[in-house]
Amino acid sequence: MKLSREVIATEDKRKLQDISGEEVLSCYQCGKCSAGCAMTEAMDLLPHQVIRLLQLGQVEEALHSRTIWVCASCLACSARCPRGMNLPNVMESLRAQVLRPGDRSLNPADIPYELLEIIPEQALVAAFRKYT
Repeated sequence: MKLSREVIATEDKRKLQDISGEEVLSCYQCGKCSAGCAMTEAMDLLPHQVIRLLQLGQVEEALHSRTIWVCASCLACSARCPRGMNLPNVMESLRAQVLRPGDRSLNPADIPYELLEIIPEQALVAAFRKYT
């Protein structure tokens, strides 16, 4: 595969960045996240390797990794990261992409007014979190 801007800037990567709020290109692969991770024994890829796949636009490979499910979100990696990257946010966004296939979204304008009057506000907030 030839590395190019088109290969790196994929729609999946943009979606991942929107969900996680993290720019994976800011990682310079120091490996401190992997060195401090207590769960590496159970991972098929180390945390910095998952980030590298994402940097290269290989989101599908990262989505099929066992690592995204093993991550305990303990924040040890984030505490050690010299760039301040929140790696658990990235792992969570990868899990969300696996669990929410397709383009399911909830448009507030599509909700009938009558329904808005009877649905608890908490249910609407939960629906927006799940489907947007």
